[in-house]
Amino acid sequence: MSPTTVAEHRQRVAELVGLMPVLHQPLDECLGLVLAADVLAPLPLPPFDNSAMDGYAVRAADLAGQLPVRLPVADDIPAGRTDVRALEPGTVQRIMTGAPVPPGADAVVQVELTDAGTEIVTITGRVEAGGNIRTAGDDVREGDPVLTAGTVLNPSRLGLASALGLAELPVRRRPRVLVLSTGSELVEPGEPLAPGQIYESNGMMLASAVRDAGGIAVRLRFVPDDVEEFHRALAPYLGSVDVVLTSGGVSAGAYEVVKDALASHDVRFTKVAMQPGGPQGSGTYEGLPVLALPGNPVSAQVSFEVFVRPALLASMGHAQVERPVARATVSTSLTSPVGKTQFRRGLYDPSSGQVVTPVGGPGSHLLSALAMSNCLIEVPADVTELAAGAEVTVRYLQ
Repeated sequence: MSPTTVAEHRQRVAELVGLMPVLHQPLDECLGLVLAADVLAPLPLPPFDNSAMDGYAVRAADLAGQLPVRLPVADDIPAGRTDVRALEPGTVQRIMTGAPVPPGADAVVQVELTDAGTEIVTITGRVEAGGNIRTAGDDVREGDPVLTAGTVLNPSRLGLASALGLAELPVRRRPRVLVLSTGSELVEPGEPLAPGQIYESNGMMLASAVRDAGGIAVRLRFVPDDVEEFHRALAPYLGSVDVVLTSGGVSAGAYEVVKDALASHDVRFTKVAMQPGGPQGSGTYEGLPVLALPGNPVSAQVSFEVFVRPALLASMGHAQVERPVARATVSTSLTSPVGKTQFRRGLYDPSSGQVVTPVGGPGSHLLSALAMSNCLIEVPADVTELAAGAEVTVRYLQ
């Protein structure tokens, strides 16, 4: 049977994860989430005519004669005052920025054009009717569509929602992802290592990647290579997560615990035509989507980037699920296996002539090279050699 293509496996993973449900979330929990329905303005912005300056609310006609002019200050209007009196002809009211303009006033003279008097003010500059007044609805009219479904909620959009008095918004919620590493050889960082043991890194890396994509990561400490223990470890989480993400235990050898535990369920294990990250598993377990990644750390992280990250973003309603890409020339020659899409790690600086430099070799254990990289260099499946200077696609990792 021929290997699964990268595109085919991406499609399968995306279909497995699906869309998250819509919830009404408080604004302070909505950053980075996707709006699920259009929002119409429930009130105008500004909601009332207010002053754009610290100064004096006036009738522009009272300044039509020769300047300077001295006028009595009838009242003070700080921001937030609600009992504003009408402005009588021949008087002014001292007003602060954002305060409501009193009925009868049609302009605000900025304080810099006055002597800042508090009982009698001397005005030395003229202002036209409407000057320095923010009129109600000047920014947003009541009933205007202000945020559309599919919008990613950033700080300014959340600020707008808050200014409109909205306490919560309808959004697709974040997926809860159970992150599980397997392997009897794994040891928690900080503990002593015995011969043949290694420190566990995939759980930290993949949980961080889930959070970086906008999801909620639930880390389950690594499980030894025992099928019964694997099932027992998973059981408490089945009702509280949306996706199970494993690493390790999916290859063709002995003691492949994920494969042994899930192959009899609706989880399919296959070879994807890519390097690194060939062995992959996907399907459902007790109704939950399961994405089983290989155990080598670079394979796991590249697999996450290629398959899992786009699916998680799509599940939250994001239209743009891909990392930014660019075309670059490779600084040195590369070789790639026949029939496999290769993802090499690289450093790309567009300011240096759009040249990308490979970091480390193709090995799936070279975690330090991945840590030093800012992109993946994509070599198509039908290409086995690239000469220095050849054009390639780079996918940003940051």
